[in-house]
Amino acid sequence: MNYWLVKSEPFKYSWEMFEKDGKTFWDGVRNYAARNNLKAMKKGDLVFWYHSNEGLAIVGIAKVIKEAYQDPTTKETAWVAVDLQPYKKFKKPVTLADIKAEKMLATMDLVRLSRLSVGTVKEYEWNKIVEMAN
Repeated sequence: MNYWLVKSEPFKYSWEMFEKDGKTFWDGVRNYAARNNLKAMKKGDLVFWYHSNEGLAIVGIAKVIKEAYQDPTTKETAWVAVDLQPYKKFKKPVTLADIKAEKMLATMDLVRLSRLSVGTVKEYEWNKIVEMAN
């Protein structure tokens, strides 16, 4: 299993909207590194849901339920989407400030590549953030 992080602006599509919908497709990515991360996602992989711009926190975990397919918002074949479903809401969101304060998370994509909308998460990073959320 691999671990990932996706960013969503809560005023556009929040965790609460995601839970209400029960699933969503992750589309609109127009960055090659982020696109390559979407292509690498496998069914069953787990994904941190990060509220960007406002909130600045990981608020829950989603699960990949459908692997990469043509992004329905464009005819350009270079771009893909994946389907996600809610898996677990965090009782305590893990803020960007909390993540930056934790030395073992200093090399995390979220910290190093702050503009990347779909990032990788190493297993030890995943475990530490889940621990911080509890």
